[in-house]
Amino acid sequence: AGAGAMERWTGRVALVTGASVGIGAAVARALVQHGMKVVGCARSVDKIEKLAAECQSAGYPGTLIPYKCDLSNEEEILSMFSAIKTLHQGVDVCINNAGLARPEPLLSGKTEGWRTMIDVNVMAVSICTREAYQSMKERNIDDGHIININSMNGHSVVPQSVVHFYSATKYAVTALTEGLRQELREAKTHIRATCISPGLVETGFAFKLHDNDPERAAATYESIRCLKAEDMANAVIYVLSAPPHVQIGDIQMRPTEQIS
Repeated sequence: AGAGAMERWTGRVALVTGASVGIGAAVARALVQHGMKVVGCARSVDKIEKLAAECQSAGYPGTLIPYKCDLSNEEEILSMFSAIKTLHQGVDVCINNAGLARPEPLLSGKTEGWRTMIDVNVMAVSICTREAYQSMKERNIDDGHIININSMNGHSVVPQSVVHFYSATKYAVTALTEGLRQELREAKTHIRATCISPGLVETGFAFKLHDNDPERAAATYESIRCLKAEDMANAVIYVLSAPPHVQIGDIQMRPTEQIS
């Protein structure tokens, strides 16, 4: 896809959840570089504000708008969508990136950790998707795009008990993305649905998973040459650049050296 393929997105609005760090921050930056108005949300916006300032001083054609939102709270998601409607008309591209893993095995895990994963990895994705679609529908936007950041854990269950529940939430994302594709067809729209499923990406993810064992987290990323957040951003640009008759359903990408 040439640079020209992104031109139709110039000046249009993208929502990126979990935009303060990692994949979300890289995706937000890439979309701003391509001239989009990006609403980046997270619970803490100071890092997004810093990124917005960087984008501005780099002279990128788009803008990054930081928005504080706790995605485990539906009220906050709904008020964010209504603020976007008031200030920027609505959402044309929704990138459901926010996600987390808690180290809670199936036989001994804490309910609270499971619930957090369900709330962010499944419920928030579903709520944001519904609200983004309604936003497109009320403005007769027929070429919007919803992209879910999935995981290779949404396609296979690895023998690591600390990610089993997380994996279940990502299997849900796989099903939700395909269900969404089917409903968008039934609704006779040309809005597209895609998920991107990476293996190991070098972000702060493992440090949140193994929050009481930073050495284990660091080892996760040191064993092989991992994907970078920028590789994920490039995948998002590729998906958005595909011609209107092409819908990329899922990009499964792993580090070349990854075994599982």
